[in-house]
Amino acid sequence: MHVAKTPAGTGGVVATLALAGTTAAIMQTLITPLIAELPRILDTTPSNAAWVITVTLLVAAVCVPVSGRLGDLLGKRRMLLACSVPLVVGSVVCALASSVVPMIIGRGLQGMGMGMVPLGIALLRDVVPADRLSSSIALVSASMGIGGGLGLPIAAAVAQYAHWRVLFWGSAGLAAVIAVLLWRLIPDVPAGARGQRFDAPGALGLGAGLVCLLLAVSKGGDWGWASATTVGLAVAAVALLLGWGLWELRTRHPLIDLRSTARPRVLLTNLASIFVGFSMYASMLVVPQLLQFPEETGYGLGQSMLAAGLWMAPGGIIMMFVSPLGGRLTDARGPKHTLVCGVLVLAVGYGLALLLMGSAWGLMLALMVTSGGVGLAYGAMPALIMGSVALSETAAANGFNTLMRSLGTSVGAAVVGVVLSEMTVTMGGYSFASEDGFRAALIIGGGVALVAAAIASVIPAGRPGTAGNGRSDAPTVPEQAAAEA
Repeated sequence: MHVAKTPAGTGGVVATLALAGTTAAIMQTLITPLIAELPRILDTTPSNAAWVITVTLLVAAVCVPVSGRLGDLLGKRRMLLACSVPLVVGSVVCALASSVVPMIIGRGLQGMGMGMVPLGIALLRDVVPADRLSSSIALVSASMGIGGGLGLPIAAAVAQYAHWRVLFWGSAGLAAVIAVLLWRLIPDVPAGARGQRFDAPGALGLGAGLVCLLLAVSKGGDWGWASATTVGLAVAAVALLLGWGLWELRTRHPLIDLRSTARPRVLLTNLASIFVGFSMYASMLVVPQLLQFPEETGYGLGQSMLAAGLWMAPGGIIMMFVSPLGGRLTDARGPKHTLVCGVLVLAVGYGLALLLMGSAWGLMLALMVTSGGVGLAYGAMPALIMGSVALSETAAANGFNTLMRSLGTSVGAAVVGVVLSEMTVTMGGYSFASEDGFRAALIIGGGVALVAAAIASVIPAGRPGTAGNGRSDAPTVPEQAAAEA
C-alpha cells in the first residue's frame, strides 16, 4: 500500500523543501562573482583556482545518486538532514580558507549537499495530498533554477560591498537555518526500501565513471580535446560505466535499477533531461557575458557584475511564479504535455535573445521567457519519473534524473565554451568572443531545446493527474514484491 499522506502542515513542508533546494543552488553560484579574483585571493594560479568550481560539480555528480538511494534505504528525512551537514561545514571551511587546498575541500563538501533537491521531491510523494502534489513537485524541482537566478545578484552585491568571506559565513548560517527547519517540520516517513542492502560496488563504479567523464568534458578545453589525458579519461569513463551497468543488471539490490530506467517513459524523460539541462545552461553562460562585455565591442552592454545580476534576477522570480502554474497544467493535461510546452517556451526565449541581444531590457525579457520554460520543464520531469517507478525507488530515480540534468549542463558549458573560444575578435590587443560566436551559441541553445521537445513528444503519455502518485505505469507493491521474490 502507499504511504499515507499527511495534509496537515504540508505547506510548511513544501516551503522548507523549496528553500532547501534554493539554498543548495545558491551554494553553486556563490563563487561566481569571485572567479576573476580567486587566483589573487588564494595566492595560486588560474588553473588551480578553476578547481574551486570544478570540484563542486564532480562531488555533486557522485553524491546525488548515492544520497537518493540512501534516502530510499534509510529514510528521506534522515538523508536531508545528513545533506545539510556538509553544506554548513563546507561553508565554514571556505570562510576560513586562506589558500586553494582548504577552499577546494570546502567546495567539495558543499557539493555533497546537492542531493537535497531529489530527496525533497521524492519525499513529496509520501506526504503531500494528491491534489497538491503536481504544483509542489514543480516548485521544489524548480528551486535549483530559482536559487541560481536569485543567488547571483545577491552574491555579487555581497562581494562588491563586503568582504568575500561574508559570502561563506552567510551561506553557513543559511544552511544551519535549513537544517533546523528540516528537523522541526519534515515528517519522518518509513523508508520505501528498508531491508534492502546498499550497493557499495555500484556506488564506487558509478562515481569513478562519472568523475572520468565530467573531468574530460569540463577540463577538455584546457587540456586539449585530443590530448592523451582527455582521451584517456573519456575511454576510462566508457569502460567504467559499461562495467557499472553490467554489475547493476546482475546485483539483487542495485544502486540504480536500470530495468526501471529502461522503461520508455523513464528512459525518454532522462534523455530529454540531458538536452533541457544543456539548453538551460547555455543561456546562463551567454547572457551574463553579453551584459558585461565592454560597449566598445559594439555588442557588449558594459554592465558591472552586480548590474548584470540584477538584470538577470527577474528570470528567477518568473520561475518561482511559473512553477505552480506548471503543476496545474500537469494536473489538467499530464506531465508530458507540460514538458513539451516548457521546452518550446525555452526555444522561443532563445529566439527572442537573438532578436533583442542589443539591449539589457531585451536580454532580461528573453531570460524571463527561457526561465519560464525551464520552470515548466523542471517541474514536469520528476513528475514523469515518479509516475513511473515504485515507491521504493523514488529518491534514487529522482537522483538519477538530477544527474542527467547536471550532465546536460556540463556538456552545454563545454560546447558553448568551445564555440566562444573559437569565434573571437581582437580589440586593443585583447581577444573577445565575437558577436557571431554569441549568436551561434544562442542558436545552438535554441536548437537543443527543440531536440528536447521532439524527444518529449514521443514519451508515452500517462493519465492526467498521475504525477508521482503511483497511478500511471509505476509498479504496484504486489508487483514489486513478486519481482523481488
